Amino acid sequence: MDHEVLGSIVLLAIVSLLSVLQNAFFANKVEHESKHQNGKNFPRTASSAFDRVFTANQNCRDAYPTFLVVLWCAGLLCSQAASAFAGLMYLFVRQKYFVGYLGERTQSTPGYIFGKRIILFLFLMSVAGILNYYLILIFGSDFEVHIKTITNIISPLLLIP
Repeated sequence: MDHEVLGSIVLLAIVSLLSVLQNAFFANKVEHESKHQNGKNFPRTASSAFDRVFTANQNCRDAYPTFLVVLWCAGLLCSQAASAFAGLMYLFVRQKYFVGYLGERTQSTPGYIFGKRIILFLFLMSVAGILNYYLILIFGSDFEVHIKTITNIISPLLLIP
């Protein structure tokens, strides 16, 4: 693979691999809770702790494909650094959501809302990259430098709760 191409996607690949590790951690937590709540000789009964872990894991898995698509689109079409930063923030927020869901369900709400904001940011970055491509194609105007500057300035604002 071309070294220049590889350099432009390495941060996205790192964030993707970290998200895979996080998914494995969540799945391990579900398995652990399932084994902890159910003895070998007893029939499986639903427990609130297992239900919370399973539901939190399922919710994270449901949002995972959307996260990967907007992460890679934003990184390839707009700004790799800003999208990788947003991706790391999303992983942090998803961890907060998962842990919050294990307590009271109201503790998971801030993580959920924050995660939606990060997904929206990545989506808007992707749309800006697509629009820039068509502006180059139709008008010959390239706004990539301006778009990268704006996204690099806005991305730290994701830290504000």
